[in-house]
Amino acid sequence: MKPASLVVVDEEPTDPGFGSQPDSRSLSELLEYGIIPLDKPRGPTSHEVVAWVRRLLGVPKAGHSGTLDPAVSGLLPIGLGHATKALTLLLMFPKEYWAVMRIHSSVPREAVDTCIKEFTGEIYQRPPQRSSVRRDVRSRTIYELEVVEQEGNLFLVRCLCQAGTYVRKLVYDIGEVLGVGATMVELRRTKVGPIDEREGLVNLHELSYAQSRLEGGGEAAMRTAVRPVERYLRDVRRVVIRDSAVDAICHGARLAIP
Repeated sequence: MKPASLVVVDEEPTDPGFGSQPDSRSLSELLEYGIIPLDKPRGPTSHEVVAWVRRLLGVPKAGHSGTLDPAVSGLLPIGLGHATKALTLLLMFPKEYWAVMRIHSSVPREAVDTCIKEFTGEIYQRPPQRSSVRRDVRSRTIYELEVVEQEGNLFLVRCLCQAGTYVRKLVYDIGEVLGVGATMVELRRTKVGPIDEREGLVNLHELSYAQSRLEGGGEAAMRTAVRPVERYLRDVRRVVIRDSAVDAICHGARLAIP
């Protein structure tokens, strides 16, 4: 998603005495308006991981964006406090996955590459039987799909796709088109819009260490683990209002241009 240009209707100074810059917040404020780019391990459910984080940090509210199955590892954005309201915005962004695909019989590499190209663009999927949503056929967009490595009948595949895409079903469909069948052996999510694992994720051990350091009086580790929510919403369309309009908007007034 490309950032939109700012359309200025009227210029007015803002009082820096109200609020604070995201990177200058106190730790208590950060835990109310922060996101943890968590590296989920294989095994627990996404809900179990969120519950563990909530208990560990002692925060009343936490949530995640984009559920990962128990067998899937990788990026699980966890919002804290008021930041949970912004998690749905992350669903607008593409997601990147790396999958290990096993082809059930030997197939020439050229045939696999040709087949994968056919799955780039708009595709149609029916959620798997164990899905938590209705099994209606739905369209999804595959932005990029490529084979990165091959070892025998195992293929390392990178997929950049629309939110809500079932990569396991995608692998199954590729096997059907090849005529030999295919199974997803492993799956890892590496990117959710602006959140990229190459910029550093936080695993459960590091978060536990940050909490122990915090209890000893050190904030640095926790500030590294929890990031201001605004950091990941820079490309989302937004409206900047006058200081004098903030109270009215917060109490339900409609947003309008005079």
